Amino acid sequence: MAKIILLNGSPHPQGCTATALDEMIRIFDSENIETELIHVGNKAIRGCISCGYCEKNGKCVFDDDLVNEVAPKFEAADGLVVGSPVYYGSPNGTIISFMDRLFYSTDFSKHMKVGAAVVSCRRGGNTASFDVLNKYFTISGMPVASSTYWNQVHGFTAEDVKKDLEGLQTMRNLARNMAFMIKSFAAARETIGYPEVESGIFTSFPDGKGDV
Repeated sequence: MAKIILLNGSPHPQGCTATALDEMIRIFDSENIETELIHVGNKAIRGCISCGYCEKNGKCVFDDDLVNEVAPKFEAADGLVVGSPVYYGSPNGTIISFMDRLFYSTDFSKHMKVGAAVVSCRRGGNTASFDVLNKYFTISGMPVASSTYWNQVHGFTAEDVKKDLEGLQTMRNLARNMAFMIKSFAAARETIGYPEVESGIFTSFPDGKGDV
């Protein structure tokens, strides 16, 4: 059975972001896709310090939170949904720290795992936050699931979000599209295989000068 990990980057377990993710989970259940919802936003998670420990030891140097626990679940999953509220026009700092360390410290291939970002806001900052979260996927070879509008809900409380009928519809359509992509990629892998991934080239100009 296919599996999707959902990360709630809000400090509130039953808030606006959770309401959006719950709407997606209902669809995933109907599509016979296993889900696991992990609450990240209420944890004390420090940012990446680029120490290189993970390159040598296969895990993050900080073992005081969820990053090393979630890493093998992410590796085994077929898709990842990251949800966050908008704080000052950007995702919650906790989920950013978590995602930085999760993606940086894991060397397994994320190629063709399906990613989806979900944001909740009262009014502004939604598309900027949406863009930030999608960058984790697009640097990792992860196809990004879209919907019939940007993946966002509006409201100051969970009850507000329940009144955002278009937002909830967007979540349902997003979940259906994501389920379709995961099933289609699984079928394609068996018939035509995944696309080749080149590696080994790393362009860097540490002296600030290129060859003329």
